[in-house]
Amino acid sequence: MSYVLGVDLGTSSVKVSAVDKTGMIVAQQSYNYPLSQPKPGYSEQNPEDWVTATTVAIDRLILKDGLKPAEIEGISYSGQMHGLVLLDQNNQVLRPAILWNDTRTTSQCEEILDVMGQAFIDITRNVPLEGFTLPKILWVKENEPQIFSKVQTILLPKDYLRYRMTGKIAMEYSDAAGTVMLDENQKEWSTVIAAKFDLPISIFPPLIESIGLAGNISDSYATFSGLLTSTQVFGGAADNAAGAIGAGILAPNMVMSSIGTSGVVLKYEDDTSVDYNGGLHFFNHAIPDKYYTMGVTLAAGYSLSWFKKNFAPELSFNDFVADAAGSTVGANGLLFTPYIVGERTPYPDGDIRGSFIGIDGTHTRKDFTRAVMEGIIFSFADIMAIFADKGSDFDTVVSIGGGAKSSTWLQIQADIFNKKVITLQNEQGPGMGAAMIAAVGVGWFDNLQACAQAFVNYGQTYTPNPQHVKQYQTLHKLYKQVYGQTATISHALLAYRRETLA
Repeated sequence: MSYVLGVDLGTSSVKVSAVDKTGMIVAQQSYNYPLSQPKPGYSEQNPEDWVTATTVAIDRLILKDGLKPAEIEGISYSGQMHGLVLLDQNNQVLRPAILWNDTRTTSQCEEILDVMGQAFIDITRNVPLEGFTLPKILWVKENEPQIFSKVQTILLPKDYLRYRMTGKIAMEYSDAAGTVMLDENQKEWSTVIAAKFDLPISIFPPLIESIGLAGNISDSYATFSGLLTSTQVFGGAADNAAGAIGAGILAPNMVMSSIGTSGVVLKYEDDTSVDYNGGLHFFNHAIPDKYYTMGVTLAAGYSLSWFKKNFAPELSFNDFVADAAGSTVGANGLLFTPYIVGERTPYPDGDIRGSFIGIDGTHTRKDFTRAVMEGIIFSFADIMAIFADKGSDFDTVVSIGGGAKSSTWLQIQADIFNKKVITLQNEQGPGMGAAMIAAVGVGWFDNLQACAQAFVNYGQTYTPNPQHVKQYQTLHKLYKQVYGQTATISHALLAYRRETLA
C-alpha cells in the first residue's frame, strides 16, 4: 500500500490524515496546542508547539495505526494563514508567532494606506487588514526594534513546520499572497512595498508552487519522527486554498461556504481580470496560475458557540441547532449581526460589535438561536453580493464546516443565497486538500482537477424555497442597515470599555 499525509495545521490543533490512492482516509491523528493572549487583541503561539504536535500525531499514525514509514510517499500541508514567524541568522525563532486573529496592528494598516494608498491595492490586490502579515512585520519593526534588527527570514506557520521537517526554507504562493507583500500579477515579492517601508527584501524567502517539491524529510527529522528520508514533501497551501481543493472548488461556477470559528466565502478565479479593488481578498490559488477570491466573517461559528456556551450549555450541539427549526423564517422578527469580535468583509472594522435587533417579550431561545444562524448566513450573503456587483456569477455553493452539519442550516443557506447548496459525502476540508496536493506531487494524478474527480464525492443537495427566498430578501435589506446605524454606538461603547479597563 501507498499513502500520502495531509497535515492540517490549525489555530488550536494539528490533524494529520493518511490517505490512500482512492482518496480514503485510512487513519487520522490530532494533537492540541495552546493559544496565548497576553494582552487584549493579542494572539500568539510558540512555533515549537506546532512541530511537537505534528510529530506526536505522525508518531501515533506509525505506532498506533500501524502505518509503515516506507509506505508514506509524500506529505503536504494546509496552514493557518498570516501568522508571523521571525527567524534569526541561525534560523532560530526570535519571538512567539503573531497569529491571524491578532488585532494589534490597526495603526500599521493605516500607515500602509497613508504611505501608498491605491498603489498598494493595485500591487497586492488587497487592502491591508490587521490579520495580514505585513502589518505585523511593521508592528515588530516599530515596537520591538531589537528583535527586528536580528530578523533574517520571515515564515508563515505551515512553512515553518515544513522547514523543520525538511531543513529547506521556502514559502508557497497561496500563503505568500496573504502576507500582502506579494505582487499578484508578477508572482514575486514586491520590491516597491519593501522599499516604501524600509524592509530588506532578503527577509522574504524563496517562493514555490503548492504542488512544488520542497524537499525530502531531513535526517534529523527522520530520527525524531520515524519517517524516512525518501518521503517527499510538497509546498502545501493556505488553509482556505486547501479547503477549496478538498471541497472540489475548481471551476468558476462554484463557491465555497465554510463555517469554522471564522467564516469564509470563497470563489475560484481563472485569472486576474476581475478586479474587486480590495473589497474581497484576492489570492493565488494552490492550482498553478489560478486564483481565488474570498470574504471573511470573523465570528461565524464562534458566534454560535459563544451563544450556546452562555445560554444553552446543557444541550448537545445537535439538539441546540435543531432547536432553531422550531422558530420561523426570520426568527419571528429578530435579527443578529455576528460582529462580536469585529468584522472583515464587507466592513473592515475591528471595533464594530454585534447586535440583536427587534427583541420583544415573545421571543424564546429558539428564536435567538435561529437569528444567530441566519445572521451568519446574511453576512455571507453580503460577501456574495460583491461577486454579483462585479458580474461574477455562480450557480452552486458547496457548504463545509459547521454549517454543513445541520439540515436546517443548509436550507437556510439555500434560501438566503437563492442558490443550490450541496454537501460533501466525507468532508475533511483543508486536510484533504493538503493530501490531494501531496497525491499530485508524488505523481498519482496529473493535476488537482484529476485528483478531485477521484477524491471528492458530493452528498445531499438543498434547493431554494421560493417563498422563503422572498422573505429572506426582505430581511436581508433590513440586516444591511444595521451596521451603519450601530457603528457609532459600538465604537463609543468599546472606547468606554477600554477606558474603564485601562
